[in-house]
Order: sequence, then C-alpha cells, then structure tokens
Amino acid sequence: MSESASISTGIASRYATAVFELAKEAGGLEALGADTETLGAAISSSEEFRAVIASPVYSREVQGRAVAAVAEKLGLSPTFQNTLALMASKRRLFVLPQLVRELTRLIAEEKGEVTAEVTAAQALTAAQQAKLAETLKARVGSDVKINMAVDESLIGGLVVKVGSRMIDTSIRSKLAALQNTMKEVG
Repeated sequence: MSESASISTGIASRYATAVFELAKEAGGLEALGADTETLGAAISSSEEFRAVIASPVYSREVQGRAVAAVAEKLGLSPTFQNTLALMASKRRLFVLPQLVRELTRLIAEEKGEVTAEVTAAQALTAAQQAKLAETLKARVGSDVKINMAVDESLIGGLVVKVGSRMIDTSIRSKLAALQNTMKEVG
C-alpha cells in the first residue's frame, strides 16, 4: 500500500469510527447503514461529485456547499450531514470512498455479517445473488452481504473475495492458466 493510500485509509478510519460510535450510541445504526449505501451509490454514479470531493482546486466553501446540497438531496441523517460538513471544513472529503468502505465494514461487523466482493462478467439477478449469498454463508459460517461489480473482461464466471479468500472461476483466468500451460509444453 502506498503511503498516501495508507494516510487516506487512516483518516477515513478515524472519521468512520467516530460517526459509527455516535450512531451506535443514538441507536441509529440502521439509518447510518442506509446513509452509507446512499452516499456510496452517489459517489460511484457521479463523476462530477467525485471531481468535487477529490480536486484541491475547489475551495473549502465550494466543497462544503456542494456536499451539503448533495447530502440534503440524498436525505442523509443530520449526524451524517454534520460529519460531511466537518470533513469539508477540514479538507478531508477526498477520503469519502474509503469512509464508505470502512463504515460498511464496521456496520457489517456489528451485525455479524461478512462482505463478499463479487465481480461478474454480467450483472447477477436478485435470485442468483441470494443463492450465492446462501452458498457463501454455508462456507464461511456467517451472514454474507454481497457487493456486486461487473467486469466484462472476465468473459464469464465470477471472482469472489471474502476476507482474505479469493475464488476465481472466470473464463479469463482459465484462459490465462491454459496459456501458461501451453507455454510450458511448447
């Protein structure tokens, strides 16, 4: 991990722990979970939003107003809105993607869930995701929440990461293994 990524993760971890503890004390973990998912979706779907939070060109005031408007539009809880305002005033909005990941991890840990990062060649249906979650639950022994991503370069199959374990059944990896085997033979 690069030094800057490590610093960003540390900053995000401190903010995530603080907002998590506040929500836990107030009995608002469900609301925090919904806010986290909503903000994560906004970050991943809006190039403009990512530019505003990541670019040092924008002043604190501009970033603060933009984040306040987005938080209001998304209907985030007051605690989460205040956290975002504080982060904007301290020029820490660039860590929002890491904050979302850390909050997701903390909430899942509190619920006794494990998060599986699943990458597929095409989007899985809700039924397929439920079946995969059930299969993974039997394997890891606790509830599994699936974070789905699509990567068409896999050609077919899945790449599943649960904790430190990785299961790669993609056609791309099988073709790469076949290519390596062919190089050894020839």
